[in-house]
Amino acid sequence: MDLKHIQRQLENRTRKIMGSENFAQFSVLLPLLEKGGETHILFEVRSQNLRRQPGEICFPGGRIDPDDQNDRYTAIRETTEELGISESYIENVWPLDYMVTAFGTIIYPYVGLITEPERIIPNPTEVEEIFTVPLSYFQSTKPDCYKINFNLQPEPNFPFNLIEGGKDYNWAARKVDEYFYHYEGRVIWGLTARILTHFLELLNQKSKRGG
Repeated sequence: MDLKHIQRQLENRTRKIMGSENFAQFSVLLPLLEKGGETHILFEVRSQNLRRQPGEICFPGGRIDPDDQNDRYTAIRETTEELGISESYIENVWPLDYMVTAFGTIIYPYVGLITEPERIIPNPTEVEEIFTVPLSYFQSTKPDCYKINFNLQPEPNFPFNLIEGGKDYNWAARKVDEYFYHYEGRVIWGLTARILTHFLELLNQKSKRGG
């Protein structure tokens, strides 16, 4: 293969996460709404009938379908399906940083405003109930934080003889922060808490800059 062919193959390409085609990709919306003159964040409690994570607290969202225009579209579509509202009631949808997890998934979070929350009719097949928490509560309350350690464990037939150090190779261990927010007997944790923490950090950065 000559250099010109290599150049044609690589020029003008858009970078992506290596191996991302093998990742499950999801998009979620962190919903804001006005309640009693104050900004609230809306959460869902997943239906007990769901196969994955029944009863856990989450944001609206789901897997990106091949027919979806983009990940922003997915976040809005999933929100309309789960909360039973029209797309026209979701405004000011802005991206947060996307997340690559240790479990082979990529999460694309967004934040958006629900303009008429009184029209929400949760889909009972997916949503057990909804509740809201004042944004000010999270801004004044630090979450509990614990570490999760991920250790690499090669399979039994791993060719240790091919690497320097063999069975004594110093594999890097990874630690991940796991956040827990407590509100009126409810526990918000996992990916939902990580997205929430990221959102709050962005707001704090903006306020420190005087914005």
